[in-house]
Amino acid sequence: MIVTTTSHVEGRPVARYCGIVTGEAIIGANVFVDFLAKVRDVIGGRSGAYEGALRRAREEALRDLVAEAEEAGADAVIGVDLDYEVMGETGSMLMVSASGTAVKLVEAARAGG
Repeated sequence: MIVTTTSHVEGRPVARYCGIVTGEAIIGANVFVDFLAKVRDVIGGRSGAYEGALRRAREEALRDLVAEAEEAGADAVIGVDLDYEVMGETGSMLMVSASGTAVKLVEAARAGG
């Protein structure tokens, strides 16, 4: 599955649009408590624990996006956008969402000529 932030895949025209697909992942409050407990992880203003949690959430959101695209019969997702949103009354949760357009591409052999 090709996943790209661009509006097209070089050399592979879109044969069919399959629709908008999304994926979401939410990091709960316990993650933030863990971050506070690992303040000593912060080196040079960066927190390895926090970055790791965000990376896992982003990967999970993209996995959900790909699964939805596969269900729609797509072989690529173009125009992917990632958003991060603080949620909950106390801002104790973070949502990572991914969205894009699922497409079926022209086969590589046919696209070339």
